[in-house]
Amino acid sequence: MYLLNGKQPVKIEDTTFTDIGWKESDIEEVLRKNADMICSDEESLLIVGQQVRDAKNDRSDLTAIDNEGNIVLIEIKRDKKDIEARKEALEFQAIRYAASCATIKSTDELIKNVFAPYVEKHKSEFNEHSELTSTEIAQRELSNFLDRNGVTSFNESQRIILVASDYDDQTLSAVAWLNSNQVDIRCYRLWPTKIGDQIFIHTD
Repeated sequence: MYLLNGKQPVKIEDTTFTDIGWKESDIEEVLRKNADMICSDEESLLIVGQQVRDAKNDRSDLTAIDNEGNIVLIEIKRDKKDIEARKEALEFQAIRYAASCATIKSTDELIKNVFAPYVEKHKSEFNEHSELTSTEIAQRELSNFLDRNGVTSFNESQRIILVASDYDDQTLSAVAWLNSNQVDIRCYRLWPTKIGDQIFIHTD
């Protein structure tokens, strides 16, 4: 990346989330409010859960519904170092969460156990529906999203999105193998560049 100073390009070096003082929770918050950062032009996501606990009381980072009505698990790490420091492989942690979400068979179940608690936690972001309960808001938001995308089925399969600034070879190899065996799991890269006091986030 280069910054043009007149007609003279000045190279801008990438930095890291650690260098700019960001934690995993900071990246999570950005993606929670801007899920389109990890969507293709043909996709859309509605975030319906944050730090949702599974049967083993472990917590997934973000839970979403995509424009085909399927549940999407989003797992976030800052960088390759954080991935390698884990006791359990990142992709297999995400698979456990996806398996747990596969048991959700109806929108009512999703609303009760995932979306309504999420709305309650972030109630101030739904001011236009302040007269409604969290469950009613969740019902309206989910119904509008599904109707807008013409969804006629719910959670027939699950998807996984991994997010980090970089990945180790073991994770990439495992994800490639899972994809070849019909597991929909994708790796997105997010990394920062700092120019003066401004921070720019790249995605690919």
